[in-house]
Amino acid sequence: QEQLVESGGGLVQAGGSLRLSCAASGRTFRTYAMAWFRQAPGKEREFVGGISWSGRTYYADSVKGRFAISRDNAENTLVLQMNSLKREDTALYYCAADHLRPYSGDVPVNASGYSYWGQGTQVTVST
Repeated sequence: QEQLVESGGGLVQAGGSLRLSCAASGRTFRTYAMAWFRQAPGKEREFVGGISWSGRTYYADSVKGRFAISRDNAENTLVLQMNSLKREDTALYYCAADHLRPYSGDVPVNASGYSYWGQGTQVTVST
């Protein structure tokens, strides 16, 4: 069973940067899509960005140009680099794995497309 553990969250001022990491335990990490979602209080969980097994990246419009996703298959790690943070980026950030569809070129944008989730790491942006 895949286990995902996020880290790197914290409190940052608007305009600052944070780097989130997600450590995966599975041996087949490199074969499936991964993504970051976030959920603010009172709001639904939303897609932030994702990366296919082959390294293609996709982003929500709200973070495009500010956030970057990468993966290190040798280290089984997913990274979300967040720059130019805004107050509206405040949320609990989750990483997710679409491990049921290895080698799929798709990166689901709906939470239902992911089978494993981490417990989340809090990002708070102050003004």
